[in-house]
Amino acid sequence: MRYRLTFMAGLACGYVLGARAGRERYEQLKKSVREVSQNPAVRNAAESAAQTGREVAGKAYHSVSGVVGDRVPDSVAHRVRSLRERSQNGQDDWGTSNT
Repeated sequence: MRYRLTFMAGLACGYVLGARAGRERYEQLKKSVREVSQNPAVRNAAESAAQTGREVAGKAYHSVSGVVGDRVPDSVAHRVRSLRERSQNGQDDWGTSNT
């Protein structure tokens, strides 16, 4: 499914960038994309995917940290700690709300 969505997004971008249909068609496509992106079902799916990604990343972090342990350079360990603290404070870099 992911590859199909990636293909469709690439196809749409290629059409927009390569089309000679003019400004009218471009505006029509832009409006359609805006309507789709503001659809509640699409927004819920995007937020669900982001939440699943966070959960998987958390599991991966715990798996890797158990194996790697103290062998990580201090600069990397510091960055991971700061990212963990930021995520615990409710800040989100993914552009989705936590609703």
